[in-house]
Amino acid sequence: MDIRPTSDRLRETLFNVLTAGNPGALEGSIWLDLYAGTGAVSIEALSRGAARVYLVEHSAAAVKVIQENLKSLGIATGVKLIQKDVAKALAQLEGEADTFDFVFLDPPYRLEDAYRDTLHAIGDWALLKTTTIVIAEHEKKFDPGEELGKLKRFRKLQQGDAVLSFYRRAETQSD
Repeated sequence: MDIRPTSDRLRETLFNVLTAGNPGALEGSIWLDLYAGTGAVSIEALSRGAARVYLVEHSAAAVKVIQENLKSLGIATGVKLIQKDVAKALAQLEGEADTFDFVFLDPPYRLEDAYRDTLHAIGDWALLKTTTIVIAEHEKKFDPGEELGKLKRFRKLQQGDAVLSFYRRAETQSD
């Protein structure tokens, strides 16, 4: 398996940043977790008040780990697990899901093109609101970019060898 779970420390930092100044910021939120791995980020989001999480993972072995994690924690509602390639899952979700408040993506670090391709696709996506925060976890030595299609980075947070890049849909004259 090519799973590299988000470290506990980085995950804690992520959620502290998202709730800074507004402890209820995650209450009722809807999350999309792409390249979900173990599902740790989505499980944390649920524990902090998210209403629903959608986990997208292509690997059957990783999906099994996610299912086991959900079962061991007694999580049976508010979760949709999709075992598909990210591009196919995004197309599927466009026809059946709500808009998302947060999108988290953490492809295997070696798949640098997956970052750019996914961020470009998400920027054009109908299920992204102007207030949606898109977070990409990546290696310090790799930068997915300041602007990717309609997404623009507004914050970059480094912790050890990992970085969290925070994006929003860029405002345009036609918005």
